[in-house]
Parts: sequence; structure tokens; C-alpha cells
Amino acid sequence: MIAGEPIDEQHLRTALIDRYWIQRELGRGGMAVVYLAQDVKHDRQVAVKMMLPKLTAALGARRFLREIQIAARLNHPHIVALYDSGEADGFLYYVMPYVEGESLRARLRRESQLPIEDALEITRELAEALDYAHETGVVHRDIKPENILLSRGHALVADFGIAKAVSSAAGSALTSTGISVGTPLYMSPEQAAVDPNIDGRADTYSLGCVFFEMVTGRPPFSGQTAREVLVKHAIEPVPSLRAAALGAPEALDAAVRRALRKSPGERYPSVREFAQAALNAVRDA
Repeated sequence: MIAGEPIDEQHLRTALIDRYWIQRELGRGGMAVVYLAQDVKHDRQVAVKMMLPKLTAALGARRFLREIQIAARLNHPHIVALYDSGEADGFLYYVMPYVEGESLRARLRRESQLPIEDALEITRELAEALDYAHETGVVHRDIKPENILLSRGHALVADFGIAKAVSSAAGSALTSTGISVGTPLYMSPEQAAVDPNIDGRADTYSLGCVFFEMVTGRPPFSGQTAREVLVKHAIEPVPSLRAAALGAPEALDAAVRRALRKSPGERYPSVREFAQAALNAVRDA
């Protein structure tokens, strides 16, 4: 495969036919295409996420697959599990359970804004998952609505370990591909600055951005370019939650502002504490 090429689906089907029967495309993003497939060995439906050729060309497969195994260690009801990963005839892929439902992004496209109570419950479940991962030393690094799945009334975090795997495996090699690790609309200032000591407080920041969007209908910072957005994250004050979400208590605005502090040391010590502070703000209003 050559960097920049689209995925040849017939080639892909042939490469994976002994393990997975590719059925249809479920979605695609800047780094991968997701397919619904049948797991031949275990007779179950799965989601196969295939790295785009331009990314595969930039990665060292052995190191990438070793790094991605951090996700396989995570076992939590609000984390989408990693079933398998590998390389097949030049394709880098990993396999997750097929989750029936929709992404948070899909729901936001449909509803624009969520009721505060729904946003709080989603945030609580995500915080439980992230706090568990942080306690094991794993930081997600790419919390965004596309990586949050809603199924049967519950929220799940997907793509755990993928951003870390990409950054560890490729490093500066990604610069030439135009692929960034993380998503500017939800990226903490320290992650944008490529701080090598990223910890769970970066995920707290990203979850704060997602919460802001859930209740207001827009992310806290936006712009025409990724650079413009990242500069705003670094230097601009957080917009008022109450101005965009009628009925939001002042204490909830304060909780989100603390989660979105520029310095990690000024945020909540844990993502669970942010979720609890947000919940308390509404309960005590």
C-alpha cells in the first residue's frame, strides 16, 4: 500500500477472510475506516478498525501493535474492549465488539443540545471509565464525541490507547502525513504543546470540552484552522456556560471552568471529581 491511497476493500476482504468476513463500512475518520464484520472463529459480529494507508505507511507495525495492547488490559463496563489487533498483507487493524447504538456525535447532530441531566449521566459514566484507566496508568488522549458510544442507555469510551499508540509508534513521522494525534476542538493546552508528561488531567480537560458541547450545542473554542483553535485553548478564557445553556447553575459553570483551566495543576485532581462536582452543582441548585 502507498501512503495516500484509499483502502482497497476487495484486497482487505481477501487479507482477512480466514478470521473476519467484512460486511459493510460503519464509518470513517482521519486515521481509520471502521467495518462491520463477522468473527469467523467466535461466530460473533465485531467492528474492525482499519488504519488508513497513509497512517500505516508512517507507523512501525510491530511497535504500534505492542503499544495498542495497553487497551487489551482494560476491563470496565464503560470501556469498549479490544478483542484483537494485527497486520494482514500490509493492513494494520484492531478489532472491537460491535456496539449497537450511536455515537455521541450522531446524537448531537440530531439534537444539537442535550438536557443537562443526560449530559451529567453520560459524563458520570465516562468519568468512571477514565478514572479506572488513569489508575492503571493509561491516558486516552483523544476524548471527543466520535469516540463516545451510546448504547442501551449507557455511555462507553472507544479507541482507548489508540492515540498513545499512534504517537508512540510514529512520533514526528506523522507530521508528513498531515495526521495529528488528538482532536483540536477537545485538546488540552499541554497536549497541544506536545508535553511528554501527559497525565489523566488532559482527559479531564477534554471531557470538560465535551460536556460544554453537550449542554450548549457547541465546543468551548472553535476557529477556521486547527492552529487557531489550539491557540484559543492556550490563551483565551473559557466562554460562559450559563450564557449558552439557559438554566445552568452558576456552580456548574464554575465546575466546567475548573476542568478547563490552562494549567493541569489547577484542574480537578481526578476526572471523577470533576463529574461529581458537576453533579453536585445541579443537585444543590
